[in-house]
Amino acid sequence: MKTFTLNPEPQPALTLVGCGILRKEVDRLIEKNHWNVHTHYLNSALHNYLNRLSTELNQALEEREKLGEKTVVFYGSCHPLMENYLEGHHTCRTQGQNCIVMLLGYERFMQELEQGAYFLLEDWALTWEPMITACFGNNNAVVREIFHSSHKYILALRTPCNSDFTSAAEAAARFVDLPLRWQDVDLSHLELVLTDAIQRRLAAEP
Repeated sequence: MKTFTLNPEPQPALTLVGCGILRKEVDRLIEKNHWNVHTHYLNSALHNYLNRLSTELNQALEEREKLGEKTVVFYGSCHPLMENYLEGHHTCRTQGQNCIVMLLGYERFMQELEQGAYFLLEDWALTWEPMITACFGNNNAVVREIFHSSHKYILALRTPCNSDFTSAAEAAARFVDLPLRWQDVDLSHLELVLTDAIQRRLAAEP
């Protein structure tokens, strides 16, 4: 868990509980803005397993609550009961359907989605084959059929926080037999999303 403290005028601390897919980007923005925010990240593959996502998210929120911490959730609509969980834990989440929308903005996301993009982030690229086979099985023909039915290309999103994951992205695209495209993304939209969520949570009752 990382902690960043706001200076010189401390605000009440928050604990951000959420998906680790953009942990580097979130940590950079917390540090840049001097937010008094602790972080507790969950495995980015949990969106493939709704039961595990439910269990681990609720468990993490309960643990933070027992410690008297005020939480904010970094997730999109990644579980059909997400809003119920937020209400039950008296917290709120970042606005956006998913992490890609939070990073790109809705219009940019929809433009690529309508053209057939499958969005690839560094964390997914680095764990691609075991993650995909665990979810869809080891039959490459079936995996490719699943991807080809909904997507026309892999769009790798490169942020200022990424290392060079070119080889991993190329391997991921080959694995599902789709062409690979790249897009550089800054953190401006993600910063707005996080700022909004933090301000709403600080303004809410404990």
